[in-house]
Amino acid sequence: MAKSDTSSNDEFDLETFLPFRLHQASEAVSQSFRSIYKHEYGMTRSEWRVLAHLGQYGAMTATEIGRSASLHKTKVSRAVFSLETRRWLSRAPDQRDRRVQILSLTKSGHQAYRRLGSRAQQYNDQLAKKLGKDKVAEIVHLADALQRVVKD
Repeated sequence: MAKSDTSSNDEFDLETFLPFRLHQASEAVSQSFRSIYKHEYGMTRSEWRVLAHLGQYGAMTATEIGRSASLHKTKVSRAVFSLETRRWLSRAPDQRDRRVQILSLTKSGHQAYRRLGSRAQQYNDQLAKKLGKDKVAEIVHLADALQRVVKD
């Protein structure tokens, strides 16, 4: 987008506002990858993120998934319901606290995760090829550094 002619160097500039730029880049990449899980598997972003977390980390509670995936509890709940309807996810009561449910992938959920994980890796490899390995390493390093800085 073109910059307004009325702005001066002392004024706020959205184009150099780091949260905005990071969001724009993240959304562009996310929308690009969306074509894989949406069109090939009919999944929402939240469903993909829940499936990926359970596939990557094993059994978790909905609260743990929400915290790790930065998803609101209603989005996690809807995604869990949808994945359970597909028979990709099962629930079991937590032995320590019966109010909590432990979520895990079923056999068909693991198969879906492996297929989608393979497609995700292909997508990641394509991005890495376009950007170059050094840029990818730099992005990962900077993302880690940014997360550490904002947590302090």
